[in-house]
Amino acid sequence: MDDITLTRLWLMRAGFAALILGLIFYQLLPLETTPRRFAGPDLVMGFAFAWVLRRPEYTPLVLTAGLLLIADLFLGRPPGLYAALTLLAFDNLRTRTTGLRAMPFTVEWLTVAAAITGVILVYRLILAMLLVPLPALGLQLMQLLMTVLCYPLVVLVTRFVFGLRAPGLGEVNALGQRQ
Repeated sequence: MDDITLTRLWLMRAGFAALILGLIFYQLLPLETTPRRFAGPDLVMGFAFAWVLRRPEYTPLVLTAGLLLIADLFLGRPPGLYAALTLLAFDNLRTRTTGLRAMPFTVEWLTVAAAITGVILVYRLILAMLLVPLPALGLQLMQLLMTVLCYPLVVLVTRFVFGLRAPGLGEVNALGQRQ
């Protein structure tokens, strides 16, 4: 790798970390003093999935694991459970990156929707098996639906604000690495 490519790689990794930490910070802000009756999208998961499907080299597994664990600790979830499940789905999507590259966006959207659904269902199942009080089912279903519906907007922000797009056919070698 030349110096410019290496610099861009580390700048984009730092940008990914700053984005996720900014989203966590925003979720911690006390914007309402009363309990909310609706659940917004899980933008941390949405941006992580969008970035890994666009440029997996910008989202190393160790960095993403640390950011997801920080999110669990700061947002009051059982430490590591949601992060581990999201990381499993994240790595699953990472392995599907080359296959999804040639597919239309709707296939990517459905794949991400299946991953998000799997994370939330397994999360609820493990919490129930461990007899931990479960979050309200309605709120989690609303968060699932909002995350899936906001994913195209997350992809648009990823594309037009951060300049990330899926590499074209001639931009990667047989191993999936940028040339």
